[in-house]
Amino acid sequence: QVQLVESGGGLVQAGGSLRLSCAASGRTFSIYTMGWFRQAPGKEREFVSCISQSGSFTSYADSVKGRFTISRDNAKNTMSLQMNSLKPEDTAVYYCAGKKTAGYDSSRYAPTGYDYWGQGTQVTVSS
Repeated sequence: QVQLVESGGGLVQAGGSLRLSCAASGRTFSIYTMGWFRQAPGKEREFVSCISQSGSFTSYADSVKGRFTISRDNAKNTMSLQMNSLKPEDTAVYYCAGKKTAGYDSSRYAPTGYDYWGQGTQVTVSS
């Protein structure tokens, strides 16, 4: 089994920065693409960013492109999301996710494409 634990959330003013981390444990060799999703109150869980197993490929939602940067360290079984120029609309619970199947295909954009999930970390951006 795989466990994912997020950290780094908090309260920040608009324009500020936060760095989220996701630590994986257990059968980490079974994790391929990893991603970040977020869910605001009353809204669907939405794709934020993902990274391939090797780290060679990354994808971003248009809403965060140019402001967020995803990275992973396979030796440490961690993934990070550097969030800059934060906006109030970035307020949400952020979830770390991992896929147990190889391939960097279109399923990477959907929550249903992921097999492992963390419990989430709250990010609140005040105006």
